[in-house]
Amino acid sequence: MNNVVLIGRLTRDPELRFLPVNGTPVSNFSLAVDKQVSKEKKQEMESKGQPTADFINIVVWGKQAENCANYLAKGRLTAVQGRLQSRSYEAKDGTRRYITEVVAERVQFLEWGDNNRGSDFSQSASDYPDIEGFHPVDDDDIPF
Repeated sequence: MNNVVLIGRLTRDPELRFLPVNGTPVSNFSLAVDKQVSKEKKQEMESKGQPTADFINIVVWGKQAENCANYLAKGRLTAVQGRLQSRSYEAKDGTRRYITEVVAERVQFLEWGDNNRGSDFSQSASDYPDIEGFHPVDDDDIPF
C-alpha cells in the first residue's frame, strides 16, 4: 500500500511546465509540513536553528497541475493525497542523484484568495447579498 496524505504550506509558487512530446501539463511545488513535537521541543529546535518542518516535493499532472499553478501561491495552506515515488538520474557532473517525491492524485486548496483566514470560517451577514425569503440570523438566538 502506497498512500500519502499531507497538509502544509507551499514554500514557493508552483512551477508549471508542459511535456514536449505530448503537451501534458506538470506542476511542481513543495510543502512545509510541521513536525509533531511539543511546544517546548519546537522552541528548543528553533533556538538551535534546526527545522521544525519537513519539506516535501510534490508533482501534479494534467488539468489539476494547471489549477495548482493558477490558484496556489507561496504560503497557502494545502492538502495533498497521493503516492510516494523514488527515482534517480545522472547529473551533468556524472554523479547519480536520487529524488523522493509525492505524486499527487488529489490536491485541496484549504485557503483561497488574499484573505488567509485559515480555519476561521466566521463570516458576517454583510458578506452575503440579501436573497429573497432568507434573512441573516443572529447566532445568539439559536438555542444550541
